[in-house]
Amino acid sequence: MSERLSLYARLEHGVRRHASRWLFRLRGPERGEIFLHRRRVFIMPTHPGLLYGAMLLTLFIGSINYNLSLGFGLTFLLAAVGFVDMHLTFRNLAHLHLTSGRAAPVFAGEEARFELHLTNRRRTERFAIWLDFVHEGREPDPAQAVDVAAHSTVNVTLSTRAAQRGWLDTPRVRLQTRFPLGLLRAWAYWQPDARALVYPRPEDNAPPLPLAGTAASDSCGPGRQDDFAGIRGYQPGDSLKHLAWRQIARVDPALGGSLVTKQFEGGAGGEIVLDIAQLPSTLDTEARLSRLTRWVIEAEARGQPYALHLGATRVPAALGPAHHETCLRALALYRT
Repeated sequence: MSERLSLYARLEHGVRRHASRWLFRLRGPERGEIFLHRRRVFIMPTHPGLLYGAMLLTLFIGSINYNLSLGFGLTFLLAAVGFVDMHLTFRNLAHLHLTSGRAAPVFAGEEARFELHLTNRRRTERFAIWLDFVHEGREPDPAQAVDVAAHSTVNVTLSTRAAQRGWLDTPRVRLQTRFPLGLLRAWAYWQPDARALVYPRPEDNAPPLPLAGTAASDSCGPGRQDDFAGIRGYQPGDSLKHLAWRQIARVDPALGGSLVTKQFEGGAGGEIVLDIAQLPSTLDTEARLSRLTRWVIEAEARGQPYALHLGATRVPAALGPAHHETCLRALALYRT
């Protein structure tokens, strides 16, 4: 019985998907600037609009039964208001130009934010246009309302949850309006050709950084740590021989004292090699990438040069925003 129900559910989902593609012309991402011509805008009565139509029908039948001239006049006047509202509602959405903007990278579990641009190249202003993302199988994301003045462009940022790492395509955008009276609803769909890069989620309680680098901290040469530059707070993974024992001994730990570490001009002591093959085999691929992401963030924050090895992908040791982004991008797009 359960198998039969699941079969029916799959058939229903497939029929709805193909019907939506045929009716609403959903053919995948749309590149460049999109023009909302008349065939892309749909319009239907709202619940108040249906009640308004029922009221008009009742007035019309009553005017016929009782031969009320004023009743006919009121009925036709209200019907004309409805037709004017239909025209204004449709015009409020049609003939807009749509373009997609950039989407900044995020970590898995965060909100991915997509920039959208609405351009009105006509003399009429547009009011109360609602935009939201539509997903298959779950509720739409919260909608935003914008007004677009004549001969102007409005930037809108919509967000959706990034569930997993990798490329996240922009969800289908729904534009709708009920302006001015709310008796009818006009809507249109748009599939922007944009995507956001989702980094792996950093591990919450990751072990300390593997400080066994390619260069020893006591080595001689230009990069040696002979010049004392000061002290800083202790960070997990710091070498015990770099602890500032004199400063630690002066403060009673019972009074809130904490560990401090000596800091040298030569850096943190050599390169760190973050290799996915060196992580425990008990961790799955996503857990390993999550731990490496945390280590990349920590190494960059501490100013420790680090290299990243992901199978055949080898990123040499370096520091800086460009190197940081390169490593996170490699982690996001890693495939076994």
